[in-house]
Amino acid sequence: MKKFILILCIIFFGVSSANVAQAFEPDYRQIYLDMEVPTFSYVHGIDPMQYYDYKNTTYAPYPLFRLSSTLYFKSVKVVPGYYELSPTTHKGTDYVLFKENGLVRYIIPAYKKEIVPEGFYESHIPQPKLLVSQKLYKNFVNFVGKHIKSAQRKPTPGSYLEVNDLDNNFVQIVIYYGPFRYYLIFRTIQL
Repeated sequence: MKKFILILCIIFFGVSSANVAQAFEPDYRQIYLDMEVPTFSYVHGIDPMQYYDYKNTTYAPYPLFRLSSTLYFKSVKVVPGYYELSPTTHKGTDYVLFKENGLVRYIIPAYKKEIVPEGFYESHIPQPKLLVSQKLYKNFVNFVGKHIKSAQRKPTPGSYLEVNDLDNNFVQIVIYYGPFRYYLIFRTIQL
């Protein structure tokens, strides 16, 4: 009798935990329908903050995204290509700029912005193994940067990308950049 009650409890809690997990799953279709296509643009496709983002870094600080199939965000059709994904805020709303050759091609709103968990970049981005000569060069550059003010460069913010295939032809892109992660949602077919 005890075994029967134990099995019944396990089945009950297993079914209820599956329902709870399903209840916390966001409704991506509703999120997609609630978001609006941005009505603003940049003059000649130039992001005015781009100069300040690049000023103190050696190379582009934003993640590079290679898209091999077309994605749709309502009336915006993002064609295949190489894009630099640059998070920005406009009038209190978070957006991600899809830049191609330094010019803004698409502006997509982020439906959610969260803080990146501590230690995420260290655990998800592999560190290259350096040769002895590379280590010596790195130490020399760090020494020069530490003692000569004009040679100092800020470390490039961490960046990472996740692409998740969701139900009903939805795709979620999560962009990790610096202390925040930005969530975007697209469709693989046009409505």
